[in-house]
Amino acid sequence: MLRRIYIFLLLIVSVSAISISAQTHYKANIAIGVKGGADMSRVFFNPGVPQSFQFGGIAGLSFRYIEENHFGLIAEVNWTQRGWKESFNNAPYRYSRTLNYIQIPVMAHIYFGRRGRFFFNAGPEIGFFLSDSTDANFNPWNTGSLPDFPNTNRTNIQQTMPVNQKIDYGISAGLGGEFSVNRRHSLYLEARFYYGLGNVLKSGRTDPFNASNQMSVSLCLGYWFRVK
Repeated sequence: MLRRIYIFLLLIVSVSAISISAQTHYKANIAIGVKGGADMSRVFFNPGVPQSFQFGGIAGLSFRYIEENHFGLIAEVNWTQRGWKESFNNAPYRYSRTLNYIQIPVMAHIYFGRRGRFFFNAGPEIGFFLSDSTDANFNPWNTGSLPDFPNTNRTNIQQTMPVNQKIDYGISAGLGGEFSVNRRHSLYLEARFYYGLGNVLKSGRTDPFNASNQMSVSLCLGYWFRVK
């Protein structure tokens, strides 16, 4: 855990240092924006849990500081839905958990081109847990009453375990394209990957899971308004 925290803090320091260095050499422009899209997520449990992707939404506000020499910095405040959806093979059961977060990524922004741009974003992210909800066609607290429920060859205790870590942290990286409508207005499309370094559920030595890391892939359409 300490090693992961050190890596996370090192990334924050590195991104900040690059940004400060860049500001001393180039004249910047500043933009604010909005974004919205869809998110596909799952949780890497150890021991494993059969899953497919859980679909959710994402929306947020963005701030961008970019340099003339293809470099900048992006900070966002987003609401996002993550979680997991379990697979039961041919059994007629359904279970999914939706986790709602406020996420704050701070990323280096590297771009190429002028009116039409290709860009790459990468950096650390921190998320604050808001709430969760469950969608199931059975009672997760009483699966023993279901004679055909798969209790023997799979782990099911995660269905009733509460979210333990209220603060999630990890790494985000995205690729996309931006088209400038005019000097102040532009639209962009970005695909982004996130991998969490923290555990969603309690993961001590005596707990059922050694790890429960989040992973998500999002696709968002956004708008930038240049204010400077």
